[in-house]
Amino acid sequence: MRVPEGTTLGQALKVANLVGSGGEAKVLIQAGEILVNGEVETRRGRKLEKGDVVEVEDERLEVG
Repeated sequence: MRVPEGTTLGQALKVANLVGSGGEAKVLIQAGEILVNGEVETRRGRKLEKGDVVEVEDERLEVG
């Protein structure tokens, strides 16, 4: 799935229906369950840039 550039990590997870709320996104992110470009990301407010790849379990989001 693709998400728009400039979307925050937390918003991207909600837009992709990987979480039901911002609270759920916060828990996943703080637990180190989210990878951005292959590295663990713990900042929910990180702005995603074109070309970024977000991975959650078996799901993959592309930005741009």
